[in-house]
Amino acid sequence: MSSQDIPEENLPAAQDTAHGAVKLADEKNPFADPGLPPHEHRIQDIDERAAKRSERTVALLFTLSMLATVGFIVSYVTIPVDKSVYIFTLGHISALNFALGMTLGVALFAIGAGAVHWARTLMSDHELTDERHPIEASPEVRAKVMDDFRQGAKESALGRRKLIRNTMFGALALFPLSGVVLLRDLGPLPGTKLRHTLWSKGKLLVNMNTNEPMRPSDIIVGSLTFAKPEGLEEHDHGFQTEIAKAALMLVRIQPDDIKDKQSLEWSHEGILAYSKICTHVGCPISLYEQQTHHALCPCHQSTFDLADGARVIFGPAGHALPQLRIGVNDEGYLEALGDFDEPVGPAFWERG
Repeated sequence: MSSQDIPEENLPAAQDTAHGAVKLADEKNPFADPGLPPHEHRIQDIDERAAKRSERTVALLFTLSMLATVGFIVSYVTIPVDKSVYIFTLGHISALNFALGMTLGVALFAIGAGAVHWARTLMSDHELTDERHPIEASPEVRAKVMDDFRQGAKESALGRRKLIRNTMFGALALFPLSGVVLLRDLGPLPGTKLRHTLWSKGKLLVNMNTNEPMRPSDIIVGSLTFAKPEGLEEHDHGFQTEIAKAALMLVRIQPDDIKDKQSLEWSHEGILAYSKICTHVGCPISLYEQQTHHALCPCHQSTFDLADGARVIFGPAGHALPQLRIGVNDEGYLEALGDFDEPVGPAFWERG
């Protein structure tokens, strides 16, 4: 647009030449100050129609950033991880990676381009000079900083250009959602999986060594035996995951020696069933001292009194071993009467 298309009342009265002032060199200042070039008004400064066009451009860029952020989230949720696409010059690549990279790049670029276009066309472009002064937080300096801040806020036209302000806030508010969505890659949501194991009412206790169901007569006083739930086989795909929660150790103690009332009620003829997983960092407990009824974790020496509810008597473990309530079915085999009374293994953030 030429100056002939601009209303005369919007044209500057005279060219601003104050910026061109030059200070000549002298004995005190041997280097001449070249000064600043004369200030040239932008088309947006003198034509509101041009300013409106720039405002719409900035708003369009911020809106594009919002749409790209939404596209990032939609791509992350809907595109399968194993899907591939052919891109010219790139070949076959992951569709998910390509979509995430493109949408995230567009969202970032649009915010940056919008901010740059806003600054170059609508914010004040007057160059200000200020003499150097000692750095100190004097009242005058603080007052000047606040004045400059208010002046800058006024010149940015943030209050007057509501379309830019609202779309910018929208773009900046939506963009961090990309990072929040990426937290999903930390792993599947645990839900209540950490609170439950394969043990349930009626599940037979199967000997880990013989792979046979166990009878009370198979466990003698002073012995330590390891068991797993009925139906869990070593060749199963999720065996390691499930046994890490369901591993069980059985110990037989004279009923008169069992100190904890609940432990006695949940036992069968002095046979106690406890989680084999240490409540410190999840190591398998395998050492048992039959005279004291103490079980020892070999990793960090946490010690549990199996005759007293498997409470911790030494070491870094934070709480007692969970107990499994057991009984005998009609065929005389040991069976579970439910799941563990609390989550097994180390404490976790949602432990109740």
